[in-house]
Amino acid sequence: MRPTTGRTVTVAATQMACGWDRDANVNGVERLVRDAAARGAQIILPQELFETPYFCKDQKQDLFALAHPVEDHPVIARMSALARELSVVIPTSFFERARNAYYNSLAMIDADGTVLGVYRKSHIPDGPGYQEKYYFNPGDTGFQVYKTRYAAIGCAICWDQWFPESARAMALKGAEILFYPTAIGSEPQDGALDSQAHWTRVMQGHAGANLMPLVASNRIGREEGDTCGITFYGSSFIAGPTGELVAQADRDSETVLTASFDLDRIAAQRASWGIFRDRRPELYGPLLTLDGESPVRR
Repeated sequence: MRPTTGRTVTVAATQMACGWDRDANVNGVERLVRDAAARGAQIILPQELFETPYFCKDQKQDLFALAHPVEDHPVIARMSALARELSVVIPTSFFERARNAYYNSLAMIDADGTVLGVYRKSHIPDGPGYQEKYYFNPGDTGFQVYKTRYAAIGCAICWDQWFPESARAMALKGAEILFYPTAIGSEPQDGALDSQAHWTRVMQGHAGANLMPLVASNRIGREEGDTCGITFYGSSFIAGPTGELVAQADRDSETVLTASFDLDRIAAQRASWGIFRDRRPELYGPLLTLDGESPVRR
């Protein structure tokens, strides 16, 4: 019998600027989500830590007060209500406090408003303008895949996207689409360094290597801190299953991008291509070490 196809899902990436008016930021995300839903999007990705400016430019003790526990986080409550109203999935980035631990986290909110789970960012950067190790514990959830109403999806966060192991782990766990909320822009230590094209190509590689669509949402605008400023370069995009760019925003405009994918057709393509059939996990032991050798040299 000939297999049938046609399980089409429409996804959206959004981007916008953020200031210190937290209500205005959340209202802005809601406006973009409503816009995306009106265009038929079923899974809609806002950017990383959209409630405030990207505060990791500086090390400031009082900014820990921005964090809230999952169960009473106002942004999660707001996005849950919105997801339920519009029947859309909203992977929602937030600053999490868990007793004495703090995480850069993402709540997977399903189309009925239910929080399916929380992913905590695994790879935490530390460099000029991106001093996340001051604020965030390394995530302890491992990479997660969530069976939402419309698709099984994997989400990782910003710096996670530079690690191909993250994407492959989510693919092995059954993801059909990969999502990356992001906050990235200029490098304060080197004004000539522009990582935008590199950033895009790396994630296109994840899509192509795993034969699955990928959605990346970044912020825009200039944000000043006490010690430096960052110009975020937007360029949010949606890639198809061979890594092709299906849609991409510019560097400085508020934007909603959408694209539709037949997940059954892509699943058949992924199976026939053989990249999961021909894997050799028994040869990948060096990936479990930092230096490519045994954990303890003898």
